[in-house]
Amino acid sequence: MSQPDALDYLFGLPQYGSVGEDARKPGIERVEELMDGMGRPHEAIRTVHVAGTNGKGSVSSMIAAIATAAGLTTGLHTSPHLTHVEQRMRVDGTPAPRSWLTDTIDQYRDLFDRVSPSFFEVTVALSFRYFADQKVDLAMIEVGLGGRLDGTNVLHPALSVITNIDLDHTDLLGNTYAEIAREKAGIIKPQTPVLSGVTHPEAKSVIAEVARDRDVPLHTLRDEVEWWAPKADLYGSILDVDTPLRQYDRVTVPLAGEHQQSNAALALRAAELVVPAVQARPDPVHEGLRDVRALTGFRGRLDVVQDTPLIVVDVAHNPPGIATGLQTIDAALTQRGGQLYVCLNAVQGKNLPEVARLLAERDAQVIPIPVDTARALSTDEIAETLRAEGVKVRKPRSLKQAITDFQRFAHSGDALLITGSHKMVELLPDDLQFRS
Repeated sequence: MSQPDALDYLFGLPQYGSVGEDARKPGIERVEELMDGMGRPHEAIRTVHVAGTNGKGSVSSMIAAIATAAGLTTGLHTSPHLTHVEQRMRVDGTPAPRSWLTDTIDQYRDLFDRVSPSFFEVTVALSFRYFADQKVDLAMIEVGLGGRLDGTNVLHPALSVITNIDLDHTDLLGNTYAEIAREKAGIIKPQTPVLSGVTHPEAKSVIAEVARDRDVPLHTLRDEVEWWAPKADLYGSILDVDTPLRQYDRVTVPLAGEHQQSNAALALRAAELVVPAVQARPDPVHEGLRDVRALTGFRGRLDVVQDTPLIVVDVAHNPPGIATGLQTIDAALTQRGGQLYVCLNAVQGKNLPEVARLLAERDAQVIPIPVDTARALSTDEIAETLRAEGVKVRKPRSLKQAITDFQRFAHSGDALLITGSHKMVELLPDDLQFRS
């Protein structure tokens, strides 16, 4: 197949991000079949498996950055991608070459046809194949959805990490913290230690129970690590961190928000458990976290793309994630004394009324943005839900036009938050670029 044909084939597979439940194929049986047909590449790589409601992409990227700074050839599988599918499979921050991707799709097309996997399952299998081909020393693998029945759960990793538990995907994972925690805890494997950043008591209890049942060591972040931030603003934090191994002074984390402070602490502790060089010296932690964007290509998490007036891009797409972003921007708006504007898209099943209440509390003015995917809510649906909760809604328009209008009418103290979907990143105009 030509490159366009191969990519058309890949994107023709069922995608949960586009069509929702009709594309979801819970269970690991198909990925196991893919692994058999591709030479069991996941067994050739040492991995860290990362699950959680929010933060798993951040934590995966931070661990990868520390490992790369320590001199390891490091793989990183995350999803969804921001602009190009190759971003799901990176080695030392560099996405897989398109030529490798299309050649490999061509090589295994008969296998894919026979197994009938989803788009996600094929990208997971391709990531494993790529990391094995590149002979990575360590790969961070982010769970797609849940854990127990996620396609990534064919792994037997060196470390399982669970970032946090919140009420998301309740239609698929359960309606309680305990039910969701049990699904996430499905990544816990015999003979593999677990590191947990979970704080909710009910969820913590489930994680502990599963770890006992599997007879594996459980490391709990809040029991083992303390951290505090002498400095924090919209451009990141300076942290002092105390772990069972050592004390780290003045660790630079260039990612905004208290949630990224705890994510950094979790990633740091994970690196202590799986990266030998970190056990010997602190330098890779400082370098890796400081340069996480450059070392991994990590983008879209409360990224400031313009300072005055302030424009921030955040791919959060559920109420807890959006609440965290809003809390971080609150401090900047208080200092600047401006008005909050929000460019928002939303997808089905993400509790838009709760997002609307968060926006109403802040007197935000919201511009609904159309996104061309099957799961995206229409701008009319978004506007109706927002107005029902008392949100001030402006006329829907393209993201490019909304940004142009904001730059024309905004005062210097105002802020624009672009959020609600990873797809929003694809719509950013060329003159707004993520910073290194």
